[in-house]
Amino acid sequence: MDQSRPATDLGRRLRSARRLPEPGRRPAGGLALLAAIVVLMWLVEAINSLDHQALDAGGAIYPRDLARLWAIFTSPFLHASFQHLIDNTVPLVFMGVIVAVRGAARLALVTAIVIVVGGVGTWLIAPAHTETVGASGVVFGYATYLFARGLFDRSVLEGLTGLVVGLVWGGALVSSVVPHPGISWQAHVCGAVGGVVAAWVLAGHRRGPRSGAGGSPGGGVPHPPAHRPLHDALDRALSQQPGR
Repeated sequence: MDQSRPATDLGRRLRSARRLPEPGRRPAGGLALLAAIVVLMWLVEAINSLDHQALDAGGAIYPRDLARLWAIFTSPFLHASFQHLIDNTVPLVFMGVIVAVRGAARLALVTAIVIVVGGVGTWLIAPAHTETVGASGVVFGYATYLFARGLFDRSVLEGLTGLVVGLVWGGALVSSVVPHPGISWQAHVCGAVGGVVAAWVLAGHRRGPRSGAGGSPGGGVPHPPAHRPLHDALDRALSQQPGR
């Protein structure tokens, strides 16, 4: 009777050891998604410049205009000029690569949370009769996500990564929060809040339940993070490839 338990545990460990990384969590998928986001921004700006920046008026955030709330999803992909786009592309790629190495699903979730939280926040607190466009809110969201995830995940490596990001970009990011004419510090602050929210929501994804004689340290049933079903579903969707 007692000999069946070790055999079951051994089989479970062998199956776990043979499990391959899920395609949606491979770095190549995350980097490809980041490249697609950047290419889309540049294509949109190319079209926008040919039309004298007419897309900005159509897809910008207009504070507290319920009829235009949907623009929180379009404004990050619009820019006032190519220089504006270049200024956002450099830090977006630098920090986006660090997020993307965790896979396409992680990058997609972080970006979506930052866009929603940052966009709604900007829509709520930006001055009336203004238009807000640009990916700087996403840049701030990536930055604070990288800062905060080490704290929420209790990871020294991720904490050091956030420290490096802070050393490289901290000064520029802090100065961008100071009000300047024509600059939406509200989008920067709200995007930063979105990054912290993303780090909190996605915390602990990599730490699976620890197995032992009782299944968990306390002998109870381990509970996965609340976001795990959503993350796994997005992994499967992003990993589906034709012919496979």
